[in-house]
Amino acid sequence: METRARPGDKTGRSKSIAEFAPLAKDREPARRALLVFFRRLFARPLPRFALAILIFVILGAVFAPAISPYDPIKPDFSAARQAPSSAHLLGTDDIGRDILSRILFGARVSLMAALIPLTISIVIGVPLGLLSGLAKGWTDDVIMRILDALLAFPRIVLIVSIAGILGPSLINALAAIGLVGIAPLARLTRGLTLSASEEDYVLAARALGSSNWRIMIAHILPNITAAIIVTVSLDIGGIILAEATLSFLGLGIQPPNPSWGSMVAVGNRYLQVAPWISLVPGTAIFLTVMSINLLGDGLRDALDPYMRNR
Repeated sequence: METRARPGDKTGRSKSIAEFAPLAKDREPARRALLVFFRRLFARPLPRFALAILIFVILGAVFAPAISPYDPIKPDFSAARQAPSSAHLLGTDDIGRDILSRILFGARVSLMAALIPLTISIVIGVPLGLLSGLAKGWTDDVIMRILDALLAFPRIVLIVSIAGILGPSLINALAAIGLVGIAPLARLTRGLTLSASEEDYVLAARALGSSNWRIMIAHILPNITAAIIVTVSLDIGGIILAEATLSFLGLGIQPPNPSWGSMVAVGNRYLQVAPWISLVPGTAIFLTVMSINLLGDGLRDALDPYMRNR
């Protein structure tokens, strides 16, 4: 029943404020922890620089239709291989398409290359690693032998092989990258799970009768998430490079759609007469991958308790 305050009596209002006071106190530690995390993450200039570049890339990809000066796939043979100028700030390619426009639309492919394979690897690899590390026995043996067979091949060779079997397209290329990324992420998760399963809080939960599924979801996964996040952030650069490699080989996005890797492949034939065709997308790949790696280093320093005390 709602408490009503009589005239001249402030009891009802005092009770309502007192009810919300504990909730506000509960939120304060979380807010402070979040502020401390961001302060540690951006304490050095390199992570701030990396975040600025990534924001620039993301904004360029999102608003590419609005800010690109030309159609990225429409050729203009009269302007083929023009050097950077006021009309084309980054020059044109072999059939006269504006490189700046293609860079902006190609950023969308790079963002997809980062998100889709990571989603596949995380959704499949993390549960496999948790199951393998906690179940042990024959379940662990079967999962590990399959992962060992996948890890026996060089990563890029396996990606190219799977993409070649699936057929040349962007979705198939990203699926191949995601499938190959399952094995290392599952193996990392298994190692973290084996380490965490010997901790006192897991032993106490098991002594209290908690099931393996409850221990996995409620106790182990929250305590290994930080390490997984750091590892995944450092893998994003390699994923973007893998997509660029597949597009370079003709197994990724198909012409005339723009991709940074395919743009490098096209410009490879004109390095002596029009080096900007390859140089511009190559620089975009370099800056994006470098920024992601720098931000991953910052995440490691912010989340690692040993690095905090240094």
